[in-house]
Amino acid sequence: MKKVLLAAMFVAGVLTACNPKDNQTKTEENMTKLVLTQEWDKVFPKSDKVDHRKVTFETQYGLTLAADLYEPKGAQGKLAAIAVSGPFGATKEQSSGLYAMRMAERGFVALAFDPSYTGESSGEPRRTASPDINTEDFMAAVDFLSKQENVDADKIGIIGICGWGGIALNAAAADTRIKATVASTMYDMTRVSGNGYFDSEDKEESRHAAREAMAKQRLADPMAMAGGVVNPLPADAPQFVKDYYDYYITQRGYHQRSGNSNDGWRVIGTQAFANSRFLYYINEIRSAVLVMHGEKAHSRYFGEAAYKFMVEGKAEGYNVVGKPNPNPENKELLIIPGASHCDLYDGGYTELEGKGESKNLIPWDRLADFFTKNLK
Repeated sequence: MKKVLLAAMFVAGVLTACNPKDNQTKTEENMTKLVLTQEWDKVFPKSDKVDHRKVTFETQYGLTLAADLYEPKGAQGKLAAIAVSGPFGATKEQSSGLYAMRMAERGFVALAFDPSYTGESSGEPRRTASPDINTEDFMAAVDFLSKQENVDADKIGIIGICGWGGIALNAAAADTRIKATVASTMYDMTRVSGNGYFDSEDKEESRHAAREAMAKQRLADPMAMAGGVVNPLPADAPQFVKDYYDYYITQRGYHQRSGNSNDGWRVIGTQAFANSRFLYYINEIRSAVLVMHGEKAHSRYFGEAAYKFMVEGKAEGYNVVGKPNPNPENKELLIIPGASHCDLYDGGYTELEGKGESKNLIPWDRLADFFTKNLK
C-alpha cells in the first residue's frame, strides 16, 4: 500500500509539473524584459523608403532576442521576409541592419537581430556563443516572422554575414521552412576554431594544446574577455586586420555594443565551436543558397569550400565525403571582383574610416532578385 501511495504521489507530482498552464505562467514570469534603445543609433542613415521598429522574440532556449524590423513603406498584403544576422561579434546596428534595411527597400519584410548573449539581446554571461544556440537564433527569427500578419510564412529566407554565414548554412540544413539563404563573406566558425586560419593548426597536437589552455582558463577566470579587433593597430598588421580595424574601430562602423568594436568575446565563450563541425549536412540542403564572397577576401576559402561541399559532397577542409546535393541547380557562388572581406559589410569606401566615395560593392539588386526568384 505504501508503494502504491508513493507511486501515486510521484505521478501527481509529474502531472503537476507538466501542466501546460503552470509552465506557461513560469515562462512568462521568467521571461527577460529588455529595455531597448529607441533612438536611431545605427552606423548608417535611415532610409525614407522603410518603416522601422524595435521588436523582441523568444528562442527555444528561453532567451529573449532584440531585433530591428524593417518594412517597405506603404506595402500592402503578405510579403516575403528575410532574417539577417552577423558578422560574428557585431550587432544589428552595424552590417546586418544595413542588409535588412536595403532588402526592405526592395520589398521584403526584413529582421536584423542581435544573437543570444550579444548586443541588446538577453543571456548571461555576455558574449557567449554556441553552434546549437546560434542556429536556434536563426530558427527563432523564422518563428517570429512566420507569425507576422504581413508576412507569407511560406516565403522566408535568411542572410548570414561573416561568421553568421556559416551559421546560416547550418540553419538552412536544419530548418526546411528556410526557402532561400545568402551567406555573405562567410566564415566557418567551427573550422577556424578547430583548425586555425587556412587550416594551419589542423593537427591533434595543436587542438590538444588549445583544449588544455581552455580547461585552465575555466578555473582561472571563466569571465575573462579576449580583445576584439586589435587596438591600437600595429604597423605590420596583416591587411585583413587593418580592414577589420577600419570598419569596427573608426567612425565607419564603430558601435558601443559591438564586441568587435570594444573588448571582444569571452575567452571560453566559443569553446564548443572548436570541437564541432556544423556544415557537414549542407550537401543535403534542397532550398536555394547563394554564397557571396569578395575576390580579395582572406576568408574566401571558407565560402568556396562550403559551396563545393554543398554541391559535390566533398571539399578541401572537410574530413568527410557525402553524396552530391539532390538540388544543385539552385546553388550559386558569386565572387565580387576587387572586394575584400569587410567591403561586403557595407559596400566599402574609397578612403579609410568610411570617407571618400562608397564603392557600392554589395549587389543589392542581385540579392533581391535571388530572393524574389526563390521565395515563391
